[in-house]
Amino acid sequence: MDLSWLGHACFRLRGRDVTILTDPYEGNGWGYPPLATSANVVTVSNDHPHHAGLSAVEGKPHVLRGPGEYEIGGVLIWGVRTSRPAGAQLTTKNTAFIIQIEELTVCHLGDLATAPLSDDELTHIKDADILLIPVGGHCTVNAQQAAGVVAQVEPKLIVPMHYATDETRGHLDLDDVSRFCKELGATEAAPRNRVSVTPTSLPNEPTVMLMELAPIRDRVRQ
Repeated sequence: MDLSWLGHACFRLRGRDVTILTDPYEGNGWGYPPLATSANVVTVSNDHPHHAGLSAVEGKPHVLRGPGEYEIGGVLIWGVRTSRPAGAQLTTKNTAFIIQIEELTVCHLGDLATAPLSDDELTHIKDADILLIPVGGHCTVNAQQAAGVVAQVEPKLIVPMHYATDETRGHLDLDDVSRFCKELGATEAAPRNRVSVTPTSLPNEPTVMLMELAPIRDRVRQ
């Protein structure tokens, strides 16, 4: 499976037969240019434009928005509702998606805002090989909370997302990814471009993998 980061909480997972896009974004004035890409399946963790930018996705993909079990093109996907923080509006909802693709299990936690994970949430997420986790705080879990979730799940690859970047500084109130790396003792982690992952290439111990943004030609309309 090829894994690319398109910015914020948006990743492209490309298998032999299916391409999955997570949390595509849209809207101007927040740092990232308008996204334009294609996929067979799109997962949407919540209704915020930074996570539900369907206008940015070309074609007619299968769009998954909430809890449930799905099978599309040989890929198994589970949507799991996560808890809301105390005092949150009733309309504030988040869905984590667990994706089984190319003999790998990938979990995208969306806008996870509470930690630790509940026993029910952990039941579905525990077996993830690759964990895509927000770490920027303020509207999601912060670095310390995210580190606690990693300890619960025990994935092989930990890919942080939803943190401050050069594009979003001054637009969004998010922490730098360095705080999370410090929590996990991964201060020497170097960003990587698109990554090809197989079951045999997974590290033996939990490893933080920072990702560079995909080239602009792979993300936006020219």
